[in-house]
Parts: sequence; C-alpha cells; structure tokens
Amino acid sequence: MKAALKKITWTLIVFCTWQSTKGQSNLSKKQRPNIVYIMSDDHGYQAISAYGYGLNKTPHIDRLAKEGILFTRATVTNSLCAPSRAVLLTGKHSFVNGKVDNEARFNWNQDNFAKQLQQHGYQTALIGKIHMDGLPQGFDHSAVLIDQGEYYNPNFIIDGTKKELKGYVTDLTTDMAIDWIKNRDPEKPFCLLYHQKAPHREWLPALRHLSTYTGMTIPEPKTLFDNYTNRGTAARTAEMNILKHMNWAGDNKIPPTLMDELGIKEYLSWDKAAFNNNLGRMTPAERASWDSVYNPIMEAFKKNYASMNDKELMRWRYQRYMQDYLGTVAAVDDGVGRMLDFLKANGLDEHTIIVYTSDQGFYLGEHGWFDKRFMYEESLRTPLLVRYPAEIPAGTVSDALVQNLDFAPTLLDYAGVAAPKDMQGKSFRKLASGKEKKWRDVIYYTYYEYPSIHMVKRHYGIRTNRYKLIHFYYDTDEWELYDLQKDPEELNNVYNDPGYADTKR
Repeated sequence: MKAALKKITWTLIVFCTWQSTKGQSNLSKKQRPNIVYIMSDDHGYQAISAYGYGLNKTPHIDRLAKEGILFTRATVTNSLCAPSRAVLLTGKHSFVNGKVDNEARFNWNQDNFAKQLQQHGYQTALIGKIHMDGLPQGFDHSAVLIDQGEYYNPNFIIDGTKKELKGYVTDLTTDMAIDWIKNRDPEKPFCLLYHQKAPHREWLPALRHLSTYTGMTIPEPKTLFDNYTNRGTAARTAEMNILKHMNWAGDNKIPPTLMDELGIKEYLSWDKAAFNNNLGRMTPAERASWDSVYNPIMEAFKKNYASMNDKELMRWRYQRYMQDYLGTVAAVDDGVGRMLDFLKANGLDEHTIIVYTSDQGFYLGEHGWFDKRFMYEESLRTPLLVRYPAEIPAGTVSDALVQNLDFAPTLLDYAGVAAPKDMQGKSFRKLASGKEKKWRDVIYYTYYEYPSIHMVKRHYGIRTNRYKLIHFYYDTDEWELYDLQKDPEELNNVYNDPGYADTKR
C-alpha cells in the first residue's frame, strides 16, 4: 500500500512538474511579451499633446496613444517621487511597502514584480532614476542615477559602481536602455524599466532645444492667479507658488551675480548653489552654448525688473518655468521616438508592451503652483499610455480609475505570472483590450511628507467617478469635498454645503 501510494505520489509530482515546465516553456517562446516600461519624473499629463491641452507637441509619445490606449484618469496613490516608484515595484500602498515619503528607507528585500519576472525566466534591467538608496534587487542589470541625478555629465551607479558619463542625462539614459536590449539574450523575454530624470526640477533642457522653447510664449492656465477662496488651510499655506516660492537662480536661471545686483534674496538657502552646481557640470563648450541663449534673456530681465509689479513678475516667472520645463520634456519625447524606432527596426515592436507614464502629475501653473503632493487633480492624475498591438486596439481611450498600484499585477499578468496575493492592485489587461468593461469606482490616496519642503499638509482621501473627499490632518483637522462634474478645477469646497449632505453619507 505504501509502495503504491509512493509510486502514485511521484507520478503526480513528475506529471505536475512536466505540465508546469511544458506550459512555461510554451508561454516563454510563443506568448510571453517583452516589456518596456518608460517612466518620466514629474511629467504632467497636460504636457503631452495627446491629452489636448495645447502646451507643447510630443509626437512620439502621442504614437503610443494612436497605436494603443490612452488613460485619461490614471492616478497615483501618493504623489511623490520615491513613494510612487515603490508602489510601482511592489503593487502595494505606501503604508504597506514602507516607503511613505522621500526620506523613509525602502526595503529592497521585500518582493517586487521584477523579482517575480526573474524567477519566471525574464531578463530584467533598471536604467535611469529610481531615487531609492541601496542596490536595486530584481534586476540582472542596473544603471541608476544617484538621488535626483544631474542633467549634464551625470553620475550613474552601474551594477554597484559609480561612473560619470559625458553627455545629457536624457539621451544617455536612452542610449543605455537601447544598448541593453541590443545585448540581451534573444532567446529570453525581457523587461526593461527605462526611467528618465526629466522633467524634474531644476529643468535644464538639452542644448538642441534651448532656442525653440525659450522663444515660445506658453498659454497661462485660468487659475494662475488663484487666491484659494473657499479652499482650506492646506491650499493657502502650501509653499508651491511660482512667484513666492520658486527659486530665482536654480529654477528661473537668473545668475547669482545678477540676483545680488538686483537685490533679489534667496527663498531657499540652496538656490544659488543649485545654479552653480548644475551649470558647473557643463563643459566649456556646453556652457558657452547655454549662455548664448540665456544671457540675452537675463539682460532683458535686468532692464525691466525695477518696473515690474507682482502680476508681471508672476507672468515672467511662469514663462521661464514653462519654457525650461517643456524643453526638458522635448528630449524625453525624442528618447521615446528613438526607442520606438529601434524596436520596430529590430522586429520587436509587435511583441513588446510599451508603457509610458510618470511617477505622478505636476502643476504647470494651475492654482499658481509648481510641484505635486496634493490630491487635487493635476498631481493625483498621471499620464498613462500603453501600446501592445497583439491585444490593445489602436486609438483606444479609457476613463477608468486605474492606479500605479495596478502596474505590477498588470505586467505580471501579461507575462503569464500570477501576482503575489499581498499585491493590492488589480491587472487592467482585460480592461485595456476591451474584454472587461466594469472597473473600480473609487480609489484611495495618502500623503505623508509634512512638515517638509513645500509644506503640503498630510492628508488622505478617496476619489470616485464624480466626487473627491479629502481629510487634512496632523496639525489641522479639515475636510474638503469636490463635485468634479460641476467643478473640475476644484475651486469650490462643498463639504459644508447642505446640498451635499447625502453625498457625504
């Protein structure tokens, strides 16, 4: 009896192992797609022309919308650089994965979707910005920037070794991403996380884009001069105003010597240092090209500064901000174009999932702000475009409330790998292909980094298809409710409006 049972047991083990190996082998060779996940930093959806805001043109990113799906209401769970990346990797909220703000340590020993792909035969690489200490785990190769990274002649940690590379960071990141695909094992599927630093502050465009964007006049948002009437304390006390809180040297590129000459004081103690450090990384030839464009701008500012009132200064600073911001976006778009062309030229475009997104949204002058952090729409929402011709119909548009929490389980789903049970997101694979119509009707958000730079108060909240409820806490206790259908710009807090009593319940 025992011998028979033992024989049956071993037969079942061999059969199950064969079935598993057989299924994995077939999937690996015939069905498992490659993955190129492109994440920029602080790229507001408003600055992608496919979203229709008219600020700039991003023809290569737009190709993903034309040939795949564009999500109009993709959101993040925590609008901050490093926490967003931790959510991407783990498929877990910040309060579960431990990376609640930019200062908290990230535990690389915990599971992530790249580790799962590795275990199931994928080659993996992380190239660009990750903004988390420690050698990345889950990747056969990594080439990551230190902290925020530098725009010109940046330092990378390449498989644990620090190296300074010559050139412009966006182009270098694209070069390394393409080179890694070229040198991969062609017999195995691959997953590449291709993360750009741009367009993160302090917005230094590539030299080739300087003249184009500094010569543009950018349309102003309707709420550029918002006075925060009928909003709470958090909006009124945040330190993100372009006129009051943006750095003059580091952000607007006014040389420290000109600041001193005009009597302009630093808002942040590292303002002048940021200018000197960023431009100090340039070669003499790069600096000469930069100065040939920016010196005339600063000479004109010098002549006009004394006569400018606050409204005029706000408008000038907005233009300076947006010209440099959109200039850095242009190089990101160039890189996407190079990647798409490379994949097509090498016969990889039809069997590779290409995702373009950002770590969160960004304020491009709305409410007079720059930066992110708030649960208001401009920073809660993130761009998301996905191309995969094998499943996703070209030109698809979705207003589903997908989140960055869903990226890990979605990519695992495409790879034929079951998501670990502790991942909190949901695969939107069927949603993207049109096979699934129903989706979640509410998302959850948290923000913890206070008191800190920009002084955005701690808060959490939920967003449904129509409403948004936010609770600000810690050193305050205020609630805000917005009817996004009637008030898409979130100018009117209706939490205490009797007409919304039933909605609050």
